[in-house]
Amino acid sequence: MRPASKLERRVVTAAERVLERQRYVSPLDVLTEIGWLTPGSVTMWRQGRAPLLEGTAAVSADRIADALEILHRWVSAGGLHPSEVEYLAATRDRRPLVFTAGADPAREVAYRTHWTRADLPAKQRERLTTRQSKAPDLVVVQPVREFTCTGCGQTHADMLIMEDAGPLCLTCADLDHLVFLPAGDAALTRRAKQASRLSAVVVRFSRSRRRQERQGLLVEQTALEQAEQLCLSDEDARARRRERDRERRESADETFQQQLAEEIGRLFPGCPPARAAEIGRHTGTRGSGRVGRSAAARELDPNAVTRAVVASVRHEDTDYDELLMTGVPRDQARERIRDRIDEVLARWRG
Repeated sequence: MRPASKLERRVVTAAERVLERQRYVSPLDVLTEIGWLTPGSVTMWRQGRAPLLEGTAAVSADRIADALEILHRWVSAGGLHPSEVEYLAATRDRRPLVFTAGADPAREVAYRTHWTRADLPAKQRERLTTRQSKAPDLVVVQPVREFTCTGCGQTHADMLIMEDAGPLCLTCADLDHLVFLPAGDAALTRRAKQASRLSAVVVRFSRSRRRQERQGLLVEQTALEQAEQLCLSDEDARARRRERDRERRESADETFQQQLAEEIGRLFPGCPPARAAEIGRHTGTRGSGRVGRSAAARELDPNAVTRAVVASVRHEDTDYDELLMTGVPRDQARERIRDRIDEVLARWRG
């Protein structure tokens, strides 16, 4: 049998990852997973600032068609269940989004089709489809510089909403009666949004991270007041629930860190038990971003566990940190300590 093409391997691997992560797979997710679409370009398209999705892709429409054909063969072979999802723009008119030049009906339907596992219960499948078809939130932007409103022609430095003709101030967009609720209180935000007949997500572009970051929500004044009263009425109960959740997370972390230490001991029997426990605690700390918190490490993948041990040896058993402090470039510093790391690992492997 002729081996699969490189593109087929990329598409199938991406589809498998997406399906495992979210229980359904779509063309949009697969194209983003393989890097042909960026999250930024997808966001711009969803907000109605790009006329069609394929125009934002890094490859040609023909190349995308090849990938979607491979995806269709894969979902057919896997017996996945199809469902058509609406894609609406995050604009006031909630217009349907366009994927392709010319809006070819067959290709548009192919993009809108999502597939779920055949063994997924019908009610769960229906809930997934309903959630995916829900109209997106309106998006209001806190600009990084002054802008000229295309409605009134005046210069503003406050919030704006993007329309086809350009930026509109909140007064011209009929959103100036809403009040700003900063992010930070999840319960208050959720309840205010539920109670508000009209709301909009407020974002601001971060130059350092090069992405739009959520700042809060615009909601009706009465909705905010109602949400505040609800939060005050059950504040004690929510505090107790947060404490229980904290204790549960700590317990889960301790269990994982212990399992990680045991796996380190299995892979490196010469590693002192106290050192294995210390590596497990350090690299498995929640929110640390270290290799121990990666998906592979949580599955106790030997390669991920080994990388955690190598990181510990690098900082604790070599002069790596001192080299960095004296201005040695990172790559050169790592090359200098490579033999020392190999020596420690060989000893610990027995």
